[in-house]
Amino acid sequence: MTDLPHDSAQRIELEFDNNAMLAALAGERDRHFTMIEQHTGIQLIPRGNRIGLVGPATSVSRAQAVLLSLYERLKRGLEVGSGEVDAALRFAETHDRAGTMLPQITEPAAIRTRKRQVSPRTAGQTSYIQALRDHALVFGLGPAGTGKTYLAVATAVEMLMTGQVNRIILSRPAVEAGERLGFLPGDLKEKVDPYLRPLYDALHDMLPHEQVLKRLSNGDIEVAPLAFMRGRTLAHSFVILDEAQNTTAVQMKMFLTRLGEDSRMAITGDLSQIDLPSGTKSGLSDALETLDGVEGVGIVRLSDADVVRHPLVMRIVRAYDAQDKRRSAAKAQFQNQPAKDAAS
Repeated sequence: MTDLPHDSAQRIELEFDNNAMLAALAGERDRHFTMIEQHTGIQLIPRGNRIGLVGPATSVSRAQAVLLSLYERLKRGLEVGSGEVDAALRFAETHDRAGTMLPQITEPAAIRTRKRQVSPRTAGQTSYIQALRDHALVFGLGPAGTGKTYLAVATAVEMLMTGQVNRIILSRPAVEAGERLGFLPGDLKEKVDPYLRPLYDALHDMLPHEQVLKRLSNGDIEVAPLAFMRGRTLAHSFVILDEAQNTTAVQMKMFLTRLGEDSRMAITGDLSQIDLPSGTKSGLSDALETLDGVEGVGIVRLSDADVVRHPLVMRIVRAYDAQDKRRSAAKAQFQNQPAKDAAS
């Protein structure tokens, strides 16, 4: 690293020893550099095997950390795409120390499956993956797009591949409020498959298509609606219940007590998206209250800052949260008004 002439903005220069890796770091048509510039507000100036960084000191330090972190990934033979750039940028915002901390944070939490390596993109996702590895039962809570189900499936596939579990069982309420399947056309599989599609999609991201089909047929992987869990003991398994906010308290207790010997269980859901009939308490909410502080239970709450889908999704989640807060405040004000009028 060489200091450049000082002016109102900080200017530093990074030198890289492999031009092929530097090209991969830049991305097609320098799109990775463009992402870093847009996110940090600095200017990147490529000069052969060197990159100049110009901008406010804090932003330059952050961009430096991102570039060095991503270059370390390339040196380890790992891919760098838009997702990895986004992850490094998010981590750089969360941590003050520059340059060395990003590889230390992302590498231990990376999940290796047959088709790809899945790395967390936020500090919240890192905590979630660690909880999935450390606890027999984990509740992953948060809005859409935070990776609750995807990361749980990836962890399950990794544990299946490494022999830590013998099978994966994926489940969710087949219909949001009551599992009423009779009105849908087709046989039972055709009725429930649309509701389980997100779980199949995650599996196909982790394993080759033929491997998914083979393991589904031999029972190594099972995808089933929640109603099929009653009366079973799920041993030596990684069990995932998705969309858990749409279970009743009775259903949730039934599912939790299926946990067998040497098994792991992940419960995912979004308490802001409950579709149960009015007056019915969510089994997820009830379980969180009941199991708070119980040894061996991990609870990870992801937020809109952990959304890793299209950037607009984060803004949508935040807009709805703000609207909910306004409505709650207005409702509270309305409910308190009669009491104030009576007092006067």
